[in-house]
Amino acid sequence: MDSLNTLWLSTGLANFELGQVIMMVVGCGLLYLAIARNFEPLLLLPMGFGAILTNIPVAGFSEVGGLLHYIYYAGIDTGIFPLIIFMGVGAMTDFGALIGNPKTLLLGAAAQFGIFATLFGAIALNYIPGIEFTLKDASAIAIIGGADGPTAIFLASKLAPELLGAIAVAAYSYMALVPIIQPPIMRALTSEKERKIEMAQLRPVTKIEKIIFPLGVLLMTIFFLPSATPLVGMFCLGNLMRESGVVDRLSSTAQNELINITTIFLGLGVGSKLSSEAFLNVETLGILALGAVAFSIGTASGVLMAKLMNKFSKVPINPLIGAAGVSAVPMAARVANKVGLESNPHNFLLMHAMGPNVAGVLGSAVAAGILLALVGT
Repeated sequence: MDSLNTLWLSTGLANFELGQVIMMVVGCGLLYLAIARNFEPLLLLPMGFGAILTNIPVAGFSEVGGLLHYIYYAGIDTGIFPLIIFMGVGAMTDFGALIGNPKTLLLGAAAQFGIFATLFGAIALNYIPGIEFTLKDASAIAIIGGADGPTAIFLASKLAPELLGAIAVAAYSYMALVPIIQPPIMRALTSEKERKIEMAQLRPVTKIEKIIFPLGVLLMTIFFLPSATPLVGMFCLGNLMRESGVVDRLSSTAQNELINITTIFLGLGVGSKLSSEAFLNVETLGILALGAVAFSIGTASGVLMAKLMNKFSKVPINPLIGAAGVSAVPMAARVANKVGLESNPHNFLLMHAMGPNVAGVLGSAVAAGILLALVGT
């Protein structure tokens, strides 16, 4: 009987807790979004599977000696995985649209207003019983407004590692929901006439300009915001490998094998923080709610900035491209193009929207650097 009892106690059925079951259902929900709905599948699939693994009783995946424990501390706690992802994103990014129309940098900057608005929102949530966000917690939560998953994970790992799971789920969930969240906001803030605006063709951008640009961005970051150089530096390295044309093998590796391998481990590592103890609380609900508000404010800020610029610009700007100032590359640019085509079938905004879109990637990295410099010590 003792042997049977010992065998029973070693099974999952004897050790399951309600919270673990709930979180495994959450993990299955992430798998559903990735597989059935095709929402950010590259990260949501390993993240959802990681959530299932970490909540298996007795297995000890996330405890010292477990696989997920070492994946998390080797790549996320150290900040290495998000930085490698940023290098790969840089290698896949074409700054031609931004260089061809530098004014769109302002749209990418304006869309980051959602980050700082959410900072105050997170602090305000402390008035709700059961929520106690420190300034570091609020700063980590705020970066969700930039719709940049790697940046959100990087900043959360530095400022609020205990909130990493909820922040990562919120960031990637809202990135995946760009085609659903953004269009109503874009239509509400623009008139039919504004959505029909056709923009002038971008000027040709030379190779030397594309080579100098990442070096110039890195130099400016070194001078004025060194705390942002980990993210910006890796991003610029990836972009320089792409544009130089002399290290195609390295550029290809950064865009494909390296970023793919890192994405698998990043997803599993984030999933390891989706334990029932860390996720099932009122603070998580607050983070998810703030994420939606942050993303909406970022979208609206970009559109409103484009409308403001239109009043002073001799060349008309379609306000829809301002919504692409959030960092969801290239999905936000595609959404801007789609909404523009609905009003004017001859209105192709994709390349114009890529300007603020890639500017938003830099903007979110800079915003993370500012928050890290202000509250990271």
